[in-house]
Amino acid sequence: MGWSITIGRFGGTAVRVHLTFLLLLAWIGFSAYQHGGAIAARDSVLFIVAIFVCVVLHEFGHILVARRFGIVSKEVTLLPIGGVADLNKMPDKPYQELLIALAGPAVNFVIAAALLLGVGAIAPSSITHLDDPAIGAIERLAAANLFLGLFNLVPAFPMDGGRVLRAALAMWLGQERATRIAALIGQAFALVLGFVGLFGNPMLVFIAFFVFFAATGEAQMSFVSEATRHIKVADAMETRMATIGHDATIGEAADILLATSQESFPFVDGSGTFLGVMSRSDIVEAIKTGEAGARVAPFAHGEIATVDPAETLDKAMEKLGEASAVGVVGADGVFKGLITPQSLAEVMLIKAARPDWRFSRRGS
Repeated sequence: MGWSITIGRFGGTAVRVHLTFLLLLAWIGFSAYQHGGAIAARDSVLFIVAIFVCVVLHEFGHILVARRFGIVSKEVTLLPIGGVADLNKMPDKPYQELLIALAGPAVNFVIAAALLLGVGAIAPSSITHLDDPAIGAIERLAAANLFLGLFNLVPAFPMDGGRVLRAALAMWLGQERATRIAALIGQAFALVLGFVGLFGNPMLVFIAFFVFFAATGEAQMSFVSEATRHIKVADAMETRMATIGHDATIGEAADILLATSQESFPFVDGSGTFLGVMSRSDIVEAIKTGEAGARVAPFAHGEIATVDPAETLDKAMEKLGEASAVGVVGADGVFKGLITPQSLAEVMLIKAARPDWRFSRRGS
């Protein structure tokens, strides 16, 4: 996620802080300083930091359970509204999503229970007065974790409760229909939250916007994930494209660049074996720094993920990530096509227009 800085790495997952979170800390510190001086500012900032440490632990609860099902997360990003774990794929089974979703709130409840052992009890008012300095810091942190756990169980996307609801519905209705229902509930919850916020609580309006658009995004992401599980790579790959030979010169690559509008150019040898990919920017860089008669090969990217034409499209999506393309090659290594963000977008346009559309092209 842009505008984020990495503050650490645990078990292969980077913990990143979005700059808006740092602005939130600055605003809280400044507000507390105006009301109570330097000590109040320090205590307020430390309390918010402690809450967000618990948020990170919450996200790692999801991550650790997800790893049991072969799902990995490269990073967790702290935002003013909470944490976001970037999972590389959706769970394959509804029960897997159920367990992953419940793991986060469970971490908060465990933290709250552990903290309560130190204070002995918790007053109900602690949950609604987390900013009251008269309440002990440990008790307030326990109350915050209890609130986080309960709030995340609200059955609306993007909260964990929305995922629990979808997983439960998917066991009977299927993933696509369950997502649609859960997303609608999330959007309805956001509208109610926003309406309540209009009566004197702007923060609720802000949260409502986030929940509404996150619910919409979740539905779209689930649609893509579900659709790509049933489409073969051979049916979605780009095949009619110009290629660049391994012995081509920079001048020849420039001619190919001008003759086409494609963004990625397969790099192949004389027998058609896939060697890598060149982007338009790679060719432009070659033109800037090299002579027209020099070979363009040094500017190609050879370490490009590949996929078999018979694989399903969701496997190619996992490998695509932020790359410009994934090469499609046969068992003999011969180039068959490319999977690009553009080809994925076109497939999704067709599926959105005609969900029952059956792709018929066959690559091998």
